[in-house]
Amino acid sequence: MGGMERRPTIVDVARKAGVSKSTVSLVLQNSPLVRDETRAQVREAMAEIGYVYNRAAANLRGAGAGLIGLVINDLRNPFFTEFATSLQMELSARGYAAVVANTNEDPALQAQVVGAMIEHGVSAMILSPAYGDEAASFEALVRAGIPAMQVLRKVDARTSLFPFAAPDYPEGGRIAVEHLIERGARRIAFVGGLEGRGVTQERMAGYFAAMAREGMEPKVLSGRATRAFGREAAHRMARDCPDVDAAICFNDQVALGMISGCAEIGRAVGSGLRIVGFDDIEEAAHAWPPLSSVRCDVDGFGRTIADTVLAWLEDGTVPPPETRTPVTLVARGSSDWG
Repeated sequence: MGGMERRPTIVDVARKAGVSKSTVSLVLQNSPLVRDETRAQVREAMAEIGYVYNRAAANLRGAGAGLIGLVINDLRNPFFTEFATSLQMELSARGYAAVVANTNEDPALQAQVVGAMIEHGVSAMILSPAYGDEAASFEALVRAGIPAMQVLRKVDARTSLFPFAAPDYPEGGRIAVEHLIERGARRIAFVGGLEGRGVTQERMAGYFAAMAREGMEPKVLSGRATRAFGREAAHRMARDCPDVDAAICFNDQVALGMISGCAEIGRAVGSGLRIVGFDDIEEAAHAWPPLSSVRCDVDGFGRTIADTVLAWLEDGTVPPPETRTPVTLVARGSSDWG
């Protein structure tokens, strides 16, 4: 399909028919306040531009509480929990109800959840998608004709239909390398993250670019983005590549696991091995030593996504195909001592 056009909105109908947005709303509600010729004019405009009326969403708006679906790949991971919480709170503050589902990285479960939410009449959907069989979920959304955004991970390439927003992960990888080099690191490894996944490649892209610029040899230890893997990686690194003096971890979970692993083998973190995490979840500041991390301001990000989706829903303002939000590095003891 060439040039996937965005779905026409009520604003487009109003423009086409030469009437106000509220007149179009009245026509959609079959209000007796609208003159017959105006009604005909609006119906004609709708047919011409292919506007599809989503009655379920409209009924909810009329009832004063739109339902917004949040579909999250892994709510057990504090990063996604913090994101979903800030997003839901912002939606509530704006008078919307959020329906939250955890898909546990399972595309089949995701398709089922998306289908159920559409049936329950959500007005819009925000997905942090699972990897694999994206068609099952995204085709259902195309058919439902509701605004849907992908956040934190880009799984469907059609960003004109499903706009994508995420923190600037590549920049995060870059600033982490620069921070470690400034602190005297000479052999920096990238630890954690499954190979071939978009989000892993993004976080690593900045790392690879910065390492190449410094003329340094990259060293990657791939694995699940979990504490268990981080802990195991600390043991493995001490054994197989003891010359590595710094690690950038795929996320804070891996980094917190590495801190534990280093404690087990008696390797000093900060002076012996410098560690930088990614995401700056709440717990990073409370670890010992406190964990340096690439801060994605997940709270601000959640609020931004809520505002973006509501502007799309309420005013027909379609988000840009791709949005990147700024990241910063928070230096703490795990990389800043010794």
